[in-house]
Amino acid sequence: MAFTLYSLLQAALLIVNAIAVLHEERFLRHVGWGSDQGIGGFGEEPGIKAQITNLIRSVRTVMRVPLIAVNSVTIILLLLFG
Repeated sequence: MAFTLYSLLQAALLIVNAIAVLHEERFLRHVGWGSDQGIGGFGEEPGIKAQITNLIRSVRTVMRVPLIAVNSVTIILLLLFG
């Protein structure tokens, strides 16, 4: 299998899919990355844990509909071209 731009995009799609399916109450809270974890005080910079949690929440919110379309196109391309 050659390393191509398509395989790089497919790997990125798999990573975004993995982030999108993380469930906050079932998985993230048990690991200690729930929404109530890492809340800082006023004027403080959020820590890396809070930033990653916000990134996961944002990906789940914003990328839900586009992921359906991109996954559908990827499946169709894989069915047509192997």
